[in-house]
Amino acid sequence: MFKSLSLQSRLIGSFLLMGLIVLVVALVGWSGATRLGDHINTLGNNTLPSVTGLWKINEGQTQIQSSERALLNTFLKTENRQFELNRIKNAKAQIDEGFKQYESVSQTADEKKLYQKFLGDWKRWQQDHERFLGIYQQFAKLGVLDPANRLAELVSQERQTSPEFARAKAADALLDELSELAANEELNSFNTATESVLAVVEYNQNFGEAAQKVAETDVAQTSFWVFVGMILGPLTAIIFGVFFSITIAKPLGAKISGIVNTIVTSSSEIAATVEQQERTAAQQAASVNQTTITMDELGASSQQSAEQAEAAATGSRQVLSLTEGGSQAVGRTLEEMALLKDRVGAIASQILRLSEQTNQIGNISGLVSDLANQTNMLALNAAVEAVRAGEHGKGFAVVAAEIRKLAEQSKKSAGKINVLVSDIQNAINVTVMVTDEGTKTVEAGVKTAQGTAQAFTGVADAIENIAINSQQISLSAKQQAIAIQQVVDAMSSLNVAAKENASGITQTKIGIQRLNEAALNLKSVV
Repeated sequence: MFKSLSLQSRLIGSFLLMGLIVLVVALVGWSGATRLGDHINTLGNNTLPSVTGLWKINEGQTQIQSSERALLNTFLKTENRQFELNRIKNAKAQIDEGFKQYESVSQTADEKKLYQKFLGDWKRWQQDHERFLGIYQQFAKLGVLDPANRLAELVSQERQTSPEFARAKAADALLDELSELAANEELNSFNTATESVLAVVEYNQNFGEAAQKVAETDVAQTSFWVFVGMILGPLTAIIFGVFFSITIAKPLGAKISGIVNTIVTSSSEIAATVEQQERTAAQQAASVNQTTITMDELGASSQQSAEQAEAAATGSRQVLSLTEGGSQAVGRTLEEMALLKDRVGAIASQILRLSEQTNQIGNISGLVSDLANQTNMLALNAAVEAVRAGEHGKGFAVVAAEIRKLAEQSKKSAGKINVLVSDIQNAINVTVMVTDEGTKTVEAGVKTAQGTAQAFTGVADAIENIAINSQQISLSAKQQAIAIQQVVDAMSSLNVAAKENASGITQTKIGIQRLNEAALNLKSVV
């Protein structure tokens, strides 16, 4: 079955088997190390701190017991008594530290039961100890450190009734009470508490010894299986090495030889193809470079066209501004021509009125001339009648003569007025004709100005269209320049890519040559 598998499957299966062996050995080692770590953790972080804390408690309790025994010594000096009191204080601090250290670690259910029993015994001893300290403080206040000797001295001095004797007697009674307490109740509670704490210590020691035994067993098992794995691993590797050398080396050599021949042939063909692609890539790079140059020139032309279109648009806007000024001037001319036409019409009306008044003056002058003729006839008739009247009519004849003179002068004046009126009438007629011609000229000027205004409007519209078209041409030229620049950038990138492609093809050619050489070397080795 194994022979029917492919080379890849054989190799994978063999390495999987070796990996499985290594994995099993590693798992065994890891499991053993984990269990050993748990045991070490139990010993280092649980059992050892518990035992250390309990020993601190027991040692502190023993120091307190020893100091209490020393305080009962009547020969102890004051400074030594103070030393023992300080020792008790330090022992209490050590005991508190021991409790704190012990209670900071985890405990089993059985250990908790033992610890609770110890706490009860400890409290009873602590009460006896506090009672001892209270009695001792009363004893120390009396100031009699050796009451028995002091009482003997006072009795020898026959001072049984003195206050000092009473103080010594009280001190002796307190000392007896302290001795009784220390020898009986406190000693019993001390022994009970000591046994309880030692029971907890013994439990932790037994627990630690059990953990140690389990750890030793785990180490032995782990060492055995690791040893087995160390033997099986190299042995399996040797077996598979020999097997693969026999079953794989020869077929693999033949296959490699065939593959090498194929590689050599393919390398030659690929080399020829790559050489052709190299020439094509070089031509492509040259074409792209030429196209890039052409696009640069086209971009410059587009930019120049855009600038010229922008200049044309600027000139068109200036001409449009001038055209608007001309249109405004023509508009003002139309307004002035309209005013002139109105004024010429008013002058014509005044001239017609003046002509009518001149005709009236001529009529009046004719009437004056007729009146002068009639007056002259009347004066002549008056002169005739004056002559007939004789002497009485001389004065009237003089008046008639003067009237005739006045009539003659009036007639002459009327003649002159008629001549003047005729001249004025002729001048008025000429003026009327000139006014009519002026009116016609003004009307023709108005029509011409209107045509000019319409022409300016058409020119303005055309120039505005030219400006808009120039702007559009400029915008299109700018957009074209931008597009050409983008094409130039793309062609530059394409040129770089073509050069890189040519370089890559060259590198590929070199790599194929090296591959061909390596294949030939491999063929010679096989």
